[in-house]
Amino acid sequence: MPPSPPSREGPRVNEEIRVPQVRLIDENGEMLGVLSIRDALYRAYQSGLDLLEISPNAVPPVCKITDYGKFKYEQQKKANEARKKQKVVEIKEIKVRPNIDDHDYDVKMKQAKSFIGEGDKVKVTLRFRGREMAHQELGVKLLERIRTELAEIVKVESMPRLENRQMIMVLAPK
Repeated sequence: MPPSPPSREGPRVNEEIRVPQVRLIDENGEMLGVLSIRDALYRAYQSGLDLLEISPNAVPPVCKITDYGKFKYEQQKKANEARKKQKVVEIKEIKVRPNIDDHDYDVKMKQAKSFIGEGDKVKVTLRFRGREMAHQELGVKLLERIRTELAEIVKVESMPRLENRQMIMVLAPK
């Protein structure tokens, strides 16, 4: 009969370990071999520490003599460290018009490059007003110009597509 996995959060400790035999590792990290659960618990209590199930799915399960409070603290510390290093990717939006001026275009490109540099995705929205809808090719040319200018640092996640009166293109960092 295979051992049942831990029922609550985290590994099982002391009396929660309900198997006849365990492979025991002492507090110094030395392998003591396969012992009965009673002997393993006795050794843990002798040293004033807890019996902690490290590998519940092994046959027999691997247990270690250690301080459970200290173990929980270390695990929490590792989780917090991992959370700190996570980067949430946001989608930043840049709005342009088909007849954008050169300087305005340069400012928007500088903005896009800084967003990409921070690891965020950039959504380029090109808005058509009034009769500009008759000249959609100008919008396509502008989005193509943006794509070629940023080609070495981005990949196009979604190609330009028309939705109502605007064209949308999403760029992601390489």
